Amino acid sequence: MDTIPDDPGRRGAVAIAVRDGRMLVIRRSRQVVAPLVYCFPGGGIEDGESEEEALIRECREEIGVTLAPIRRLWECTTAWKVHLAWWLAEIAPDAQPTPNPREVESIHWFTPEEMAALPDLLPSNKDFLDLVLGGAIRLE
Repeated sequence: MDTIPDDPGRRGAVAIAVRDGRMLVIRRSRQVVAPLVYCFPGGGIEDGESEEEALIRECREEIGVTLAPIRRLWECTTAWKVHLAWWLAEIAPDAQPTPNPREVESIHWFTPEEMAALPDLLPSNKDFLDLVLGGAIRLE
């Protein structure tokens, strides 16, 4: 992974979309911070933007789908000093996520167990999955 940016106070939103027991996961492109790492879609919250608005915008930009935020699942502060809000979100059953090559290398649908076993996973995503697998966070 790249050097951790020293920029405290940043905020981000993460989308957890589930379809048939599998979660929507992206692999970051080679051109972004933490290249080729697996993670959930999402990104930075811009000034004046709500968590929900950021989720919708980021998912449109990254994977070309519109999602509906349902409820906040969790929050954490990453090693990069980013405060993240994790949201359960819904995308239309017929939506076909398509990677924006500037930001996303590939798109996957993984079970929590499959994703947790990936070697290239952002630490905050691993922490979230540990909570899901331990039953502390429910994806329903």
